[in-house]
Amino acid sequence: MTLDIVALTDAQSPQAEAYRSLRTNLDFYSLENPLHTLLIASPEPDDDKTKVVANLGVISAQAGKRVILVDADMRRPRLHEVFGLANDRGLATALAEDAGELPIFNTQVENLRILPAGPTPVNPADLLASARMNDVLDQLKSQADVILFDAPPLVAVTDGALLAAKVDGVLLVARAGQTKRELVEKAKDILQKVKANLVGAVLTNAAVETGVYKYYGE
Repeated sequence: MTLDIVALTDAQSPQAEAYRSLRTNLDFYSLENPLHTLLIASPEPDDDKTKVVANLGVISAQAGKRVILVDADMRRPRLHEVFGLANDRGLATALAEDAGELPIFNTQVENLRILPAGPTPVNPADLLASARMNDVLDQLKSQADVILFDAPPLVAVTDGALLAAKVDGVLLVARAGQTKRELVEKAKDILQKVKANLVGAVLTNAAVETGVYKYYGE
């Protein structure tokens, strides 16, 4: 694993506890607004979004939920590296096919499975906007309680916005001391234009005493 999954390596740490708080906040939100599919994105290229996807996925699986993590960042995939999986098949190959079972792989964590990105396609945005993507979403929903998408950066490319319009909610990730406020505002504007449901934001790299990861409900 190239990114630290503190939910596994240091389960009693403040960081891991912050992810549990995030999961709890999302669970409460889901009571009135079900979040079966949740997109996790950042305004610009940033590994923190993948870290949030991985840790939130582990925490949710440890709570007994059936979880599938989907690497929808087909331009710069990372989830397969984090969980030590091959990337020869994944979302890209599933979208290029008319039908068939999705190439979803088990992990070392019970209840947690991964749909990698697969080989980089010529135009990821076209695949995510296709009718086949709707079929893939339906297949995923039939196999898991929670589906978390690792999205491409919202400001850099259109891929994330296209997918944001198809899922139940979006969680925006910003890095303290690094992500510029104007980029966060631009990402919010992009999500509003596609009528995405922005449920909140996660601030990473904050001081431990204030909570490394925070949830801000809309």
